[in-house]
Amino acid sequence: PVGEDFRWFLKLKCANCGEIPEKWQYINLMDSVPLKGGRGSASMVQKCKLCARDNSIDIMRDTITPYNAEDSERFKTMVQFECRGLEPVDFQPQAGFAAEGAESGTKFPEITLLEKDWTEYDEKASESVGIYEVTHQFIKC
Repeated sequence: PVGEDFRWFLKLKCANCGEIPEKWQYINLMDSVPLKGGRGSASMVQKCKLCARDNSIDIMRDTITPYNAEDSERFKTMVQFECRGLEPVDFQPQAGFAAEGAESGTKFPEITLLEKDWTEYDEKASESVGIYEVTHQFIKC
């Protein structure tokens, strides 16, 4: 993921009543919404439409890490969220990713993973490159 404006598209479940809205919601580092009672801020604060509970989710800035060629075919923690009343249950990668050729150093600055695959040709390496079968999992800490 690239930049503070990178959008993490998530489906979020209310931990109180289990409601999961149909629409994808996104959070990013640039958004900061104050929490009720002056307890700080979060990337997103929302009231559950079903139970009316105030919930929040915050991106833990220092936990965002790249996924490299040596991480291929295994899960790696790329971001952590502080969740208060919300639980991410699905992730949809979209635009905002970037890659660099492992051997050539060729930069691919605008990658969209909405289809969970991406392919391109690396002129310097004279070979095709790609990201295939993007999957994810959430781990509670």
